Amino acid sequence: MGTFRRIETITPLLVFPLIAYVIIAVIAGGQHMDETPAIAGNLNATLFSVPMVSGVSWKMRLGDILLLVSLVLLSIEIMKATSSRSSAMVNHMASMAVLLTCIVCFILFANFATATFFLFTCIALIDVMVGVIVSIVSARRDFGVGDGFGS
Repeated sequence: MGTFRRIETITPLLVFPLIAYVIIAVIAGGQHMDETPAIAGNLNATLFSVPMVSGVSWKMRLGDILLLVSLVLLSIEIMKATSSRSSAMVNHMASMAVLLTCIVCFILFANFATATFFLFTCIALIDVMVGVIVSIVSARRDFGVGDGFGS
């Protein structure tokens, strides 16, 4: 149980939507037309729609689901960042690796040059920034460090 808890603590949860996106990108293939990545059709595939009172249908697409899951996992990552254990620091480094992977994929590979992946990369950036900031504030509180303004 202790080993699983440690693995869960050091693993950045945003790696799971990243892996899902990579799988979708590989399935989509590399052919793209009119400067549109091949994955665009997969991301825009409607998973379900709900008729609204206004008369239109609200559609949830695969790309929307990936972003929704990423936002939920981001909120969990923010809560995990309040820990001042050494495993939390490893998690921050792994989150940085996820962010760097996202940036490299976005720049280099056609199927990653989508608005969905750009927003996912922004979520990964927020994870890194908030994780570090929350950890610093939490550590200062835990160790009784002043606020730096003469206190």
